[in-house]
Amino acid sequence: MSWNRKHLLDIESLSAEEIITVLDTARAFKAVGERAIKKVPALRGKTVINLFIEPSTRTRISFELAAQRLTADIINFTAEASSLKKGETLKDTARNLEALNADIIIIRHSATGAAHFLSRFLNACVINAGDGAHEHPTQALLDTFTIRERKGKIAGLNVTILGDILYSRVARSNIWALLKLGARVTLCGPSTLVPKVFEQMGCRVTYNVEEAIADADIINLLRIQHERQRKSMFPSLGEYSSLFGLNKKRLALTKPDALIMHPGPINRGVEIDSEIADCGRSVILEQVTNGLAVRMAVLFLVNGGKGPQEVAPG
Repeated sequence: MSWNRKHLLDIESLSAEEIITVLDTARAFKAVGERAIKKVPALRGKTVINLFIEPSTRTRISFELAAQRLTADIINFTAEASSLKKGETLKDTARNLEALNADIIIIRHSATGAAHFLSRFLNACVINAGDGAHEHPTQALLDTFTIRERKGKIAGLNVTILGDILYSRVARSNIWALLKLGARVTLCGPSTLVPKVFEQMGCRVTYNVEEAIADADIINLLRIQHERQRKSMFPSLGEYSSLFGLNKKRLALTKPDALIMHPGPINRGVEIDSEIADCGRSVILEQVTNGLAVRMAVLFLVNGGKGPQEVAPG
């Protein structure tokens, strides 16, 4: 089991074996995080740049802490405080950062393909932290890590992704990861946000939320991506909540051991009732914890690490 990629740009191009390598490496780093001294010197002397051209809190902080745990030097770069506001191109910005001897550039951008674009001309390793409505690979990796940790496997599980699929990069990355690892994926939401074209990826599409959640082992809820929608895709949030929101009545229709997931930020009372977000079947905060281990694994692997066998033992 080993990793030979310089970049992490998407999940679509990864093999099942490569995904498992990331998950196993993350498991080793999660064990490191449970030690008294949580740092390892895997990236000592390396410079990691968080190039976040699109706003983010959770993902940026998670990558920043992951780099710190690996003893890297980290620079946080935001569009609001940069020459991008003065008209500098993304390419020139990235090349200037690389001229400062950046080793790894983590990019979040509103344009689909931004990470792929940078990877074509930079010597630095590039990690995609979300590009438009395309992919969000580390979110899918931390989601599959969480599922595997709680259920012991991915293959054969029924996973329902409920919400705004059309504009969600999280949904696309999750679909690729889950299908490659042998899960059955059901998509549900308003027909304007869950087009039948997703069936071509190998998913089941339904607009009946009760049917979608009845046999689900995992229910992954997505928020409405208002910032990416060019027009309103449904009449109101109230109607969305009544038709597709996960409430107490709907939760009673699910398997007693079905897990509730959400990539955040949560819109309480819209896609999920507040008491369900905080209930014992919710693994939402576990996803955040696991995200740190997964991002440590990704930074370690793109920097030349081969797999979990190279992670320093406790």
